[in-house]
Amino acid sequence: MEQRNIQQEFEDQFNDVVSRLQSKQLFQSDWDIGSFAVFFIFIGMVLLLVILVLIRCCCCCCCNDEKPRRWKVGIDNVAMEP
Repeated sequence: MEQRNIQQEFEDQFNDVVSRLQSKQLFQSDWDIGSFAVFFIFIGMVLLLVILVLIRCCCCCCCNDEKPRRWKVGIDNVAMEP
């Protein structure tokens, strides 16, 4: 029974998408437009981060042959030294 219900919902959603494509009105409400924009902004940010990681890994590793200088962080506590 549940399998038929899921199949019917899938067919209804598929028919809705096909009817929207045929009528050339993909966005029927403001929520559709907003969700589409948020989705593409998310995908764009993920792609931007991937590109930045690739640039960092591919370009910066081969250019710097010397070891990076380490900065000392924190405060020296001379009372703890022997």
